[in-house]
Amino acid sequence: MAGLTAANKLYTSTTDFELYVVEGGSRIGGRIQSSEFCGDRIETGATWIHGIEGSPIYKIAQEESLLSSHQPWECMGGLSRNPVTLAEGGHHLSPSLVQPISTLFKNLIKSIEGKPVDDAFSETVELCAGGNVTVGSFLRKGFEVYVGKGESKLLEEGVFAMLENTHRGLTAVDDLETLDCATEREYKMFPGEEITIARGYSQVIESLASVLPEGTIQLGRRVQKIEWHDGSAVELHFSDGSCLSADHVIVTVSLGVLKHGASSMFEPPLPSSKIGAISRLGFGVLNKVFLELPPSHDHCEFPFMQMVFHPTNSEQRDPNIPDWIRRTCWFYPIYRNSRVVLSWFAGKEAIEIESLSEDEITNGFSTTASNLLSSKLKFENVLRTQWSTDPLFLGSYSHVPVGSSGDDMDTLSEPLPQTKLKILFAGEATHRTHYGTTHGAFISGLREANRLLKHYNISVAE
Repeated sequence: MAGLTAANKLYTSTTDFELYVVEGGSRIGGRIQSSEFCGDRIETGATWIHGIEGSPIYKIAQEESLLSSHQPWECMGGLSRNPVTLAEGGHHLSPSLVQPISTLFKNLIKSIEGKPVDDAFSETVELCAGGNVTVGSFLRKGFEVYVGKGESKLLEEGVFAMLENTHRGLTAVDDLETLDCATEREYKMFPGEEITIARGYSQVIESLASVLPEGTIQLGRRVQKIEWHDGSAVELHFSDGSCLSADHVIVTVSLGVLKHGASSMFEPPLPSSKIGAISRLGFGVLNKVFLELPPSHDHCEFPFMQMVFHPTNSEQRDPNIPDWIRRTCWFYPIYRNSRVVLSWFAGKEAIEIESLSEDEITNGFSTTASNLLSSKLKFENVLRTQWSTDPLFLGSYSHVPVGSSGDDMDTLSEPLPQTKLKILFAGEATHRTHYGTTHGAFISGLREANRLLKHYNISVAE
């Protein structure tokens, strides 16, 4: 997204540049990849437009007529506003139990984000405030204050743990204790509803690439080293032994790739300040598992399910439900009456499912769904994403953990050298307030293209 956005902007602004987009893989789009599963359009990477008011992604989707399709697509009706909450053992939890805990959680998150909370929760929030606290500890303290310390409320605890897992999925972290409340307040979202793209997120990428001349995009060219010695051109060295010289290079590889190889990728090495920023910033893993309901199952009856599990020390735990599934929270049809159901995994469980066999995944979900629905169910086909082991990405998206700050993202975004702009950096991890999003990647690509245009005194259209 960032690289193609920059190339699009540069090409449409001037004919003075000779442009190349070099891509290590066999396709464009990076962590955006639309696909099909059992006849339905799905997203194996980025899924949502996070707020439509002011979003550049939404603008492109509108202009390119991407928001409607005759073919069904993932979350075409949005997420259900009336999920069914099922607890291990087949217990249907009443909204009267779930809703107060859910409202509490939403208000605690609003407080973390620096937004006003409902009057009913202001005292709870005040009692949690003070000191440098993590997101995890703040949420837990809020729960304890609300339900009363020392009281045994296992169902409320289970519901709250489910909501914590929801937030782990949104942030792609393994443990909410790694997130700092203070830095979370810098994160911004565009206003308005969150939607998916009917014709597929990849069509946004195709739109950006469509203006570029044939031959501009070069696939299968994996960069191994970038030489940027003073007084000479930047040299890109590829895995096949070939080289490419350039006056400027915009680096848009993922933070995961930088964490893995930045120390050896650049010659001379990156400044210690940039290496430090790369080291301190967080890069999480989020994976999706799509499963097909069997023909014998009435897919019209499969609910949008929120899953609540017994705690580790409970004697009521079903030993047949695998541990890797106990820290996910949602399990739902990708649209109403679809035969395809979806679940999300973050952190170490997201990494673990990448190494499981397809039979292990289908059996695990079949056992879990049968337990929760009190009805025998056997899933058939499965498709799971594997972002942590893909060498071109090594994860999903960035976050700002304890010990880091938005300053590290600013440092990562700084060009080298500042005056000559030999190497520029773009990508979602370089945007201080919109990290972890496609629009953050888009905006960062525009930022670096504009930086180059201004460097050559070329007027920049807003």
